Amino acid sequence: MDRVFEYKIENKYDKSNVITVLKQHFKMSTSLIKSLKKYDGGISLNGGHIRTVDAVKTGDILRITLREGASENIIPKNIPLDIVYEDEDVLILNKPPHMPTHPSMGNYENSLANGVMYYFRSKGEERVFRAVNRLDKDTSGLMAVAKNAYIHARLGDEIRTKQLRRKYKCIVCGDVSEDGTVDAPIKRADGSVINRVVSADGQRAVTHYIVIERYGEYTLLEMELETGRTHQIRVHMAHIGHPLAGDWLYGEENKELIPRQMLHSCYLSFVHPITGKELEFYNETAQDMIDFIKKL
Repeated sequence: MDRVFEYKIENKYDKSNVITVLKQHFKMSTSLIKSLKKYDGGISLNGGHIRTVDAVKTGDILRITLREGASENIIPKNIPLDIVYEDEDVLILNKPPHMPTHPSMGNYENSLANGVMYYFRSKGEERVFRAVNRLDKDTSGLMAVAKNAYIHARLGDEIRTKQLRRKYKCIVCGDVSEDGTVDAPIKRADGSVINRVVSADGQRAVTHYIVIERYGEYTLLEMELETGRTHQIRVHMAHIGHPLAGDWLYGEENKELIPRQMLHSCYLSFVHPITGKELEFYNETAQDMIDFIKKL
């Protein structure tokens, strides 16, 4: 599926070479530029061939064509999707709980990726599945999917520079007395491919939380991630003695009362890499979390 970007060279890039424009205006990585050079028409100027070392002048039209096929290892499946927003470059979804983001052992055909690939295929589009903010299987809520490698890289940069913001609602065990921040490094637990632990030699991880409501044995919190480590909220809350309700890995499982870990991606915002506009999305909480709160 091709995605074409055109840019009319401004005065500030007059006599600059193409690679300067690609890196400064488009903010493209060296690896992506190399991939564009591998096929005819990946980079063109005024309709003709151009090398990245060649100079441009004011008024020239620089044309970038991204080409990519479909993810080969993801089987398209007709899974209903809750689409919140879509344009030529991004897809925002509300992921239900109990659904993995990617296919995995035992979940080859029931992931969000399977449903998204079917959706793209139904529109005649061949794309690679590129999740921007990956959610755990039992975490619900807002997720962004980039429709091409360029947008995926740009939104990844926004995560690193904290322009892309993520907030979550979660129900934790215990009575959390006040708002706070957990600044504790996280690493993979020795001998495990799943578990993460707080450790001095881990990667820096920062989670901010606000108390929304107390229910005696449980507390509803709003979380904002400053970093994006695997299982960050789950590990941090368990670390301070308030594991997520229903978290079988870092807390206690009680499926009769709590159907899954009570974590929901409720807010997502970022600056659109193409339009420059800030997009904001809200999804307050999931129905099973509302039902659990009513029981309390």
